[in-house]
Amino acid sequence: MRKLTYWQAISEATVQCMEADPGVFVAGEGVDDPTGVFGTTRAAYERFGSSRVIDVPNSENATAGIAVGAAAMGRRPLIVHSRADFMFLAMDPLINLAAKWRYMYGNQSQVPVVTRGVVGRGWGQGATHSQSLQSVFGHFPGLYVATPASPADAKGLLVQALRSDTPVLLLENRRLYQIEGEVPREPVAIPFGKGRIARAGTDVTVVAASLMVHEAARAADLLAGQGISVEVIDVRSIRPLDDELICASVSRTGRLVVADTSWARYGFAAEVAAVVAENVLGDLRHPVRRVTLPDSPAPVSFPLEEAFHPDADKIARACLDVLGVAGAPVPEVTAVTSEFIGPY
Repeated sequence: MRKLTYWQAISEATVQCMEADPGVFVAGEGVDDPTGVFGTTRAAYERFGSSRVIDVPNSENATAGIAVGAAAMGRRPLIVHSRADFMFLAMDPLINLAAKWRYMYGNQSQVPVVTRGVVGRGWGQGATHSQSLQSVFGHFPGLYVATPASPADAKGLLVQALRSDTPVLLLENRRLYQIEGEVPREPVAIPFGKGRIARAGTDVTVVAASLMVHEAARAADLLAGQGISVEVIDVRSIRPLDDELICASVSRTGRLVVADTSWARYGFAAEVAAVVAENVLGDLRHPVRRVTLPDSPAPVSFPLEEAFHPDADKIARACLDVLGVAGAPVPEVTAVTSEFIGPY
């Protein structure tokens, strides 16, 4: 199978879905820019022009409201936020309208708004430009939240979103755009709520989302050299969450580490720990460990930001901890990096 980068997979899915459905349109700040939001909207703009790939002003709340109205009238808007932090300004339309629509109207109509948001650290951007919002939006029923980690999932989950009648938020970590992977040519949809075993193992389970799937795989490589077998679960979507896959893995290994790019309290990592505690607590041989951000906003200095965020080293040390060998040395590993496209 041919390989594409993460951004190319998103671009291809966008064009294919727009070709298949005239109701799909793209809107966002800079979607018509030559850089095309890390390259993801450039081909769509070249193919369909400004009538279906629409640059919008810095009015996130208004754009989200317009998208909900368009979806209610039968269109399929794809809204793009090159900095997901500004999605806080769009929460009223997304949460109070889109997420609640089918509940308030007895499932008689839907508003299939799809929103893409770029998350994660970049190059020392500080507290307001480097947040991961999966737990915030994942809290609300009626809104699906997905965190594709691979190019194939970036394409497949976007295809599923643009065919679905449920409002969807796709969060893309900016450090993933240049990674490569096998991607089918056809627009093959990947269902929400179905995770995958990214790496099979027997000694400890690491449940991860987005960028942390790759850091967990690197941690597994590190620990394999010490004879430790790590199973890495890529959840794919935060809501719905694949409880069955997570619990089955923990039942086999007896140990759980959860890795996330956001904070521990009230977050994705806490939810996974709760799911395991409620369903397979008796299978745990050690308390759960969460590898997340320190409990403070991000620093602006690039070296401090690098130290602030979780990585393979921290995941490996947590795995050693739940295995009862916390004092063992961990070799150095190169973290996932990405060559940034455009001024985002």
